[in-house]
Amino acid sequence: MRIEFDADRWKAVTRNYGAWWNGELERPLIPLVIRNRDPGRPRPDAPLLTQATCADLGIPAEHLIDRIDYELSCCSFLGDAFPFVGMACFGPGVLAAFLGARLDNSTGRVWFHPPAELDIRDIHFTFNSDNIWFRRIRDIYAAGMRRWQGQVLMGMTDMGGVLDVLSTFRPSDKLLLDLYDHPDEVTRLAWELHDAWFTCYEALNDVLQPHNPGYSDWSGIYSDRPSYIPQCDFCYMIGPDMFDAFVKPELAATCRRLPNTIYHLDGTGQLPHLESILSIADLKGVQWVPGTGKPDCSNWPEVYRRIRDAGKLIQLYGDFDVLDAVSAQLGSARGIHLKDAVASDRESAIRNLAMHGIDN
Repeated sequence: MRIEFDADRWKAVTRNYGAWWNGELERPLIPLVIRNRDPGRPRPDAPLLTQATCADLGIPAEHLIDRIDYELSCCSFLGDAFPFVGMACFGPGVLAAFLGARLDNSTGRVWFHPPAELDIRDIHFTFNSDNIWFRRIRDIYAAGMRRWQGQVLMGMTDMGGVLDVLSTFRPSDKLLLDLYDHPDEVTRLAWELHDAWFTCYEALNDVLQPHNPGYSDWSGIYSDRPSYIPQCDFCYMIGPDMFDAFVKPELAATCRRLPNTIYHLDGTGQLPHLESILSIADLKGVQWVPGTGKPDCSNWPEVYRRIRDAGKLIQLYGDFDVLDAVSAQLGSARGIHLKDAVASDRESAIRNLAMHGIDN
């Protein structure tokens, strides 16, 4: 049985997400996926592609895609959902591996380690397209494009933010001192990584396009133009002055180069940088993640008001109750993309979607 999604559904996705990016959609975007279909065939033997399995290079890319196809064939895509492969399975900040870091998934989660610990003045980044991890991801993308011919969107792998990647090669305790002792070297490497980041982004999109039906990343937000979710988890450890000196210029340049961007604001330690982030004219929106042990997203009205008042879009983590709470705090659900909403069955899903202005 084929994946349950056709060209007309893709047209609706393109239309609705396009209106959302342009600030013209009056309702929220709510993707809902329910695993309730009979795929009509046995489950393939190949494992599901995850951080725990990504380093097994002996599995043909076509076999991995066949298993993903089976999983997608088990799904019904409701509301603003669409067949999607996130490709974050090679770990956060896989650009580090593209540039020579060692990828280690022995714990079941991916971590990156530098090939050697060098003085920051001795670190230089050049990208080699023959890199084993770049080739592996490129081959999986190519197999997906051959298999699906535009029916499934494969998102950009999680390449990470430039200072997060730099902290793989220059561990955070040393990099923090480098901000004081070698600021020019930090700036040099940030821009080297910026260039390498876009070289990889464009090279992978050369494989994905023109068959990929759009652009996305691990956020799962559809775009009909190049997009990404930029981040800098490292900035949790620095103050606003250093953010503006070492992070903001490169972040602003990324937003100028990509038509649609949503910043990944991760943890309360990043809140001191929010005003600076919101002042980036080309940034379209913010994804706020309070962090482990913090109250859920319905408990941060001041954060969402600041984002809304700056004219930015919002990606919201939570269920329908969280969406309703935040919408009440803001006065409307306009400009919100709800991530990770769940429904126990098709009937309750359709009922909840209808309550938020979405017909299925």
